[in-house]
Amino acid sequence: MDRYEKINLHCRGKVDTMENEKSRRRGKRMKKKVWIIGGGASGMMAAITAVKEGMDVTIAEHMDRVGKKILSTGNGRCNLTNLHQDARCYRSNQPDFPGRVLKQFSVDETISFFEDLGIVMKDRNGYLYPNSDQASSVLDVLRDEVERRKIRVLLNCQIKEIRKKKDGFQIVTDQGVKEADAVVLATGSKAAPVTGSDGSGYRLVESLGHSVISPLPALVQLRCAEKHYKQLSGIRTDARVEIYSSVKNGAWNFEAEDRGEVQLTDYGISGIPVFQVSRYVAVALHNKKKVKAVIDFFPQLDMEEMKIMMAERKRRLGGRSAEGFLTGMLNKKLALALLKLSGIAAAEPVEAVDQKRFQRLIQVIKQYETVVIATNPYENAQICCGGVDTRQIDPATMESKLVKGLYFAGEIVDVDGICGGYNLQWAWSSGYVAGRSCAAQHCKTEKKKGNRKETDNQI
Repeated sequence: MDRYEKINLHCRGKVDTMENEKSRRRGKRMKKKVWIIGGGASGMMAAITAVKEGMDVTIAEHMDRVGKKILSTGNGRCNLTNLHQDARCYRSNQPDFPGRVLKQFSVDETISFFEDLGIVMKDRNGYLYPNSDQASSVLDVLRDEVERRKIRVLLNCQIKEIRKKKDGFQIVTDQGVKEADAVVLATGSKAAPVTGSDGSGYRLVESLGHSVISPLPALVQLRCAEKHYKQLSGIRTDARVEIYSSVKNGAWNFEAEDRGEVQLTDYGISGIPVFQVSRYVAVALHNKKKVKAVIDFFPQLDMEEMKIMMAERKRRLGGRSAEGFLTGMLNKKLALALLKLSGIAAAEPVEAVDQKRFQRLIQVIKQYETVVIATNPYENAQICCGGVDTRQIDPATMESKLVKGLYFAGEIVDVDGICGGYNLQWAWSSGYVAGRSCAAQHCKTEKKKGNRKETDNQI
């Protein structure tokens, strides 16, 4: 900042002070100020809610525009929310915490909010999208509402420090030192940093005395140890994925499972069911445990039914080659790989395959095991698990239990949802509760002061 900019900032500060003093002299009460740190989904929801309740709102966003991450949600279509809501769709170290927030701003209220902004909803088996199938539509209506409500937006604004004062906060930015009565931290996690979620909020949280549970990649691909994945790359197939972590004495502990279209990549496994269980892998690996995935490539039958089906198939198709035996049953590329793992040549007649190798084939189809050595990095993750410890947050208000006037919203909190619009629903709900609560608290305080003053004057 050069000398002239400093002079201008100083002058603007003196003008603001003079205007505030003039307003007080005229008997006008200044609106309480809230700063929303982070202009993503939860931040904009908090801002819109707070300004509706009568607060003076500023959004501070360190990127060159607000809401960048919204554009990448739902593969660019923005899966706004989901009609099916269940406690199991949200994960946290305090399992009851998400539900206590979500019930205060439900899916129905989310739908009404966006319909009021002009979004027409499209229902795809409970997954709700804008009818335009464009995430940009959602961002556009939010930005329009922010502008219509005259919410102040500071772009490319870097927050260096937040200082708690007796009657509010002092916010040190690269654009000057600001004052606020309340602060909402909605800075996101460390996932997809190119969109703005670079983890910078955790430093601010910790400086204010809060604990942060290690943020780890979630809704992300898994990297596996075996060398044959280059040959499997490109395969997509319906499968069930189970995750196990190591415990003492060489035993394995079941962590999670999901079923859907699994994608095999040149480094490991991907696809929606893999994303759904990936947070458990991240936590186990972070805790220095070994992790394995067990994949069922024929999930429509249990093991006993599979053995019966395969025996009958061998009886009827015994004259075929092993490759031909699996034709129409499994993806051809996958079938060849599983035959190789079973020690069966593709051209070998099935009737010549001994019982040991045949049972081995059934085993690898139903219980293919792979060693998971890592998740993909934050750059590839949709969200993070971990975040601000929810034991230090009041779920009724999203206010800090440690710092009065400090609120939280969105991914910065230790809550993560599964794929399907759940993380955006958490953003809408937590942002709404934070915005409403800070307005209720600070506007109520101002009203009480005003009432007390009127009583004094009457006396």
